[in-house]
Amino acid sequence: MRPGGLLDVLNVASVVLDARGRIVLWSPQAEALFGYPAEEALGRYAAQVMVHERHVELVVKLFADVVRTGQSWAGAFPIRRKDGTVRLIEFRNMRLLDDHGEVYALGLAADRPTLRQVEQDLALSTRLVSQSPVGLAVLDTDLRYVSVNPALERIDGVPADAHLGRTLREVVPLLDADALETAARRVLRTGEPVVDRAAVGRTPADPDEDHAWSMSLYRLEDARGAVLGVAVSVVDVTEQYRAGVEAEAARRRLALVADASARIGTTLDLERTARELADVAVPELADVAAVDLLDAVVAGRPGTFGPTESAVIRALAVRAYASPEALAAADPPGQVAAYGPDRLVTECVRTGSPVLVPEVTDDDYVRIARSPEAAVLLRRSGVHSYLAVPLIARGEVLGALDLKRTVNPEPFTEDDLLLARELAARAAVQIDNARWYQNARTAALTLQRSMLPSHPPVTGGLEVASRYQPAGGTTEVGGDWFDVIPLDGARTALVVGDVMGSGIDAAATMGRLRTATATLASLGLDPAVLLEHLDRITSGLDHSIATCVYVVHDPELGQCRIANAGHLPPVRLRVGGSPELLDLPTGAPLGVGGVPFSTTTVDFTPGDRLVLYTDGLVETRRHSLDERLDALLALLDGPGRPLEELCDLLLRTLHQPDNRDDVALLVARARERD
Repeated sequence: MRPGGLLDVLNVASVVLDARGRIVLWSPQAEALFGYPAEEALGRYAAQVMVHERHVELVVKLFADVVRTGQSWAGAFPIRRKDGTVRLIEFRNMRLLDDHGEVYALGLAADRPTLRQVEQDLALSTRLVSQSPVGLAVLDTDLRYVSVNPALERIDGVPADAHLGRTLREVVPLLDADALETAARRVLRTGEPVVDRAAVGRTPADPDEDHAWSMSLYRLEDARGAVLGVAVSVVDVTEQYRAGVEAEAARRRLALVADASARIGTTLDLERTARELADVAVPELADVAAVDLLDAVVAGRPGTFGPTESAVIRALAVRAYASPEALAAADPPGQVAAYGPDRLVTECVRTGSPVLVPEVTDDDYVRIARSPEAAVLLRRSGVHSYLAVPLIARGEVLGALDLKRTVNPEPFTEDDLLLARELAARAAVQIDNARWYQNARTAALTLQRSMLPSHPPVTGGLEVASRYQPAGGTTEVGGDWFDVIPLDGARTALVVGDVMGSGIDAAATMGRLRTATATLASLGLDPAVLLEHLDRITSGLDHSIATCVYVVHDPELGQCRIANAGHLPPVRLRVGGSPELLDLPTGAPLGVGGVPFSTTTVDFTPGDRLVLYTDGLVETRRHSLDERLDALLALLDGPGRPLEELCDLLLRTLHQPDNRDDVALLVARARERD
């Protein structure tokens, strides 16, 4: 059989002597140690076989003491083996009594170098285990602690004797004991070690902070291969784990900033830009995000106010992740609300400094919410951490990015504050651009609308309806216009034009051309001559270019005289006929200069309709112009409708929501003469 224990490893020899010192029992190990077979050793005096001649006298005395007094002794003596070699042997001797009262002496002997090596190995192992900075433990086959070293005591925060006999889940209940025990049972079953298994959790040594460990598990076997249990080594890798977590957090922050750069400011629409900021912040940074601007800033006025004044704030966007009550507590987009001077968001926008409340208390809710009712909702929603950072662009505080956490259990940290400020700084510039653009667009639109006519539904021999539709998306207002100009003799001039470009400059040019057209029309000029005058006027307006179609309706003649300057042709719908695009000389746009215009006369009798429009009604990026003009004709080729209803139908059907051009539309019907 293979060695199965320490005695077998030491190969301890057993010898029994009678009271006279003769060998009466001789073990196989004694035969191997001394070199004498049993038949040669039994019956002989031990001193002749086991002891070197130099020590015979001493050994005989010691033997006599054992037999006489029962006093055991131990020592190392050199022995001479049968083959003549000398070996140093460690002896242990003690007295024995049998059931008849006979005295014997038992001697145990082992090779001293072997014994010393085992002792050194054991001492070294004990020292290594006790002084190792690595936590070490042995679990039995029931996965109960058999031994632990001091390092593991410190790691667990549990004394060694409190480990013994207990399971993992009993000693460290805050760890994922199920996964660890499953791994240990697999090691017991297969013998395959588990190396560097990561474990994260908390122990009694530090119950308030997560720690990380690298754990390795090995199956323990005795010399015969019998399974004794599992050895566990535990290395604290918390610092590396936290460094990894911080590196991952930094990577996520960089990704979030990169994402913000791509997603915020895709348009110059103020509300959309605010929504994009809120969408980026949730849920990566916060569970609830609100983007609020000072109402004065939205209107283009300075947003400064004193320390005792309330902040009048307009909510632009709000976004929440799994926090319906917190969402209900927020001001809905578009709402204007006054926040008292003691409110945290007021402090943020007044001072231009962030406000961080890592752990929200009951007193904090009333300073976060606008009203007591909203404070109750915030408390019920589980808001536990709050952060507000100012939106600052070009040195002006525009508003604040308001952040709350409900689902995410971690409080806002200084790192979160840095990230929020970075997002706010990037978004504030985009929001400010959108704000100024919106103000400029509103001014241009107001200017343009103020210059468009307000005409009666019936003028001269015509019934007239018109529409102006600003561009969709975020494009600036353009220079589209229309006009209805009463002339003498019941005649009426109809004008639709489009100044190339956008913004206030285009609107101003449009206003000047409209005024010039009305003035020239009052002179009764031929349409072609009128366009020639407009062409010269346009050439002097900072290289402006415009298209225009000018129509003079004469009810007495039942005709329209039309001249075109690079504009899309009108559509005529005659009574009982199909809609048709009038075949007119296109002409050059106004402002080109030196190109003659021509006048075309077409019949236009009672019941006939004429549709004039700018290109924003029919042009798109996805379809050819011919396709769109065919769609216009198809819409007009239907049952007769009131002119107002027809205008609405054309705009609703043809003007796409993403069309980046505005539309002027003018529809006229010839009336029966009184």
